Amino acid sequence: MKIIRKPNEGEYAPYAIMYIRLIFDDGMLLTHLQDNLKSTQALIHGLPVEKLAQRWAEGEWTIKEILVHMIDTERIFCYRALRFARNDATELTGFEQDDYVPYSGANERKIEEIMEEYAAVRQATITFFNSLEEEAFTRSGIVNGNRVSVRAAAWMIAGHELHHLNSIREHYL
Repeated sequence: MKIIRKPNEGEYAPYAIMYIRLIFDDGMLLTHLQDNLKSTQALIHGLPVEKLAQRWAEGEWTIKEILVHMIDTERIFCYRALRFARNDATELTGFEQDDYVPYSGANERKIEEIMEEYAAVRQATITFFNSLEEEAFTRSGIVNGNRVSVRAAAWMIAGHELHHLNSIREHYL
């Protein structure tokens, strides 16, 4: 798989460093995405089904809601990367994650369906980034007023996932 170097400061919104710093800086991002898929699947399949739709505190997301949020966010970040890789200069808006979750229907879905969707989205993400030529990774565009490069979007996908897996481990295990 391709090497995707860590993005430099200025290639992502300031908040994104919280995700980017979670990834081991060896350039093997696509391998990390594949490994994260396997470890997430193992973690989720090791949990009791009844725990997946419970909240650890009032107003917090359930594990199912977190998983669907991760899927939605991966799709959005990958879409942004596609636009910028193809040199689309149209400025993109942000999205309000808290508005997505109530409409996701996550808690009414079977965990097997969520995990199937998660695996399919992840495979599409890896295939997309692996298909890009080297110069595409440093192309960038504006999202919500911040410059974001293609490689930063890739790193944000991986780090965002780890951020939420850490949260699941902290609050549910």
